[in-house]
Amino acid sequence: MDAMSWSGYLADFHQHHPGVTEAVLKRAHDRDRTPYQWLLDALPAEGSVLDLACGSAPLWPALQGRRYIGVDTSPAELALARARGAGQLRLADATALPLASGSMDTVACAMAVQIITPLPAALGEISRVLAPGGLLVALVPTHSPLRAADAVWVTGLLGTLGRTIGYPNDTALRARTLPLLLGAAGLRLADDRKRRFAYPLRTPADADLLLSSLYLPGISPARLRAARRWLHALAAAHVALPVPLRRIAAVKAR
Repeated sequence: MDAMSWSGYLADFHQHHPGVTEAVLKRAHDRDRTPYQWLLDALPAEGSVLDLACGSAPLWPALQGRRYIGVDTSPAELALARARGAGQLRLADATALPLASGSMDTVACAMAVQIITPLPAALGEISRVLAPGGLLVALVPTHSPLRAADAVWVTGLLGTLGRTIGYPNDTALRARTLPLLLGAAGLRLADDRKRRFAYPLRTPADADLLLSSLYLPGISPARLRAARRWLHALAAAHVALPVPLRRIAAVKAR
């Protein structure tokens, strides 16, 4: 799918499913941490924060009292963020941020770097708005780590969907290419780690919520029904489905 088609798909997805990403990830845990808490663990304790592709602003409650700006392209997501009282919110694209150069200490981006296109332009904008020495922390999906039983459950889900789950920037985010891409934008990769979270399937509603959160452009209704049956079966068995994530941190040169 080309960038324009992805853009249209994402706009429609988030118009009809605002807040779904937050709803899923807030239910996913590794020991005492959710993915959002893991991202927040890597942020500096002070300074201004740009929440890029903020969605429903799940990071906002932990960042109150700091200068916070949330940016997203979805009016529906921003409406949820506004309803929870999030700080300054702006409807804007990651490739054209309405912020002054060097005006932010930190950029946080949860579950969006994999889909923002074109990524080089977005990284250039992130670098532009960061102050020298500023930090980008991003959370993205990945394929590991997994436990032995995870492969059975994930393979079953992908088999019913008839596809892998991929994103426009999968190639750009590979370990070999990411440092080069960041470097071209004036950013240096400072940390890159992975962690397995688990989403508990206990009821059919848990299964339906998870399925509704997946980006599946062009999926057929028959495939969706098959995936729904598989996830309902896992829910009946009280399976905790793996949610492997990757946290990337990059620093702007001083």
